[in-house]
Amino acid sequence: MNITKELAALQHMTVGQLQQRYVEVFGEPVRSRHKQYLIRRIAWRLQANAEGGLSERALRRAEELANVADVRVTPPRVANGTATSVAAPPAPATDRRLPPAGTALTRPYKGRTISVIVLPDGFEYDGERYKSLSAVAKAITGSHMNGFRFFQIEGQP
Repeated sequence: MNITKELAALQHMTVGQLQQRYVEVFGEPVRSRHKQYLIRRIAWRLQANAEGGLSERALRRAEELANVADVRVTPPRVANGTATSVAAPPAPATDRRLPPAGTALTRPYKGRTISVIVLPDGFEYDGERYKSLSAVAKAITGSHMNGFRFFQIEGQP
């Protein structure tokens, strides 16, 4: 078998032909339809078969380095096919500058008194909920503004 001719022939094969050749070379089917991937994998196997693969020592070392537990990126599945329970992410820390939930922030603005209630998950102004003080300040003034600066609580601990 001439490896150079075999490798050149791979370039002219269709994806279906490459998949069939993969089965012949590896002894198992492949799901990939990526032509370059198939060519590279088949070429590697043909060359390894013709010239010899890795030494036993190299294979053992590769197995040591490729510990599956170290490269796992998803939690392992349990017997019934559902993922194991994962702890919920920690709740976002509230800003230290904010007063406790239930506190009313008041400020005079253009001849009227503005009152905003601090909620555990946002703010309430004029019967509507907002996620940030800056959103409240924008609703009041009509322009983007730092909410802590607008309510004059930016320097408080």
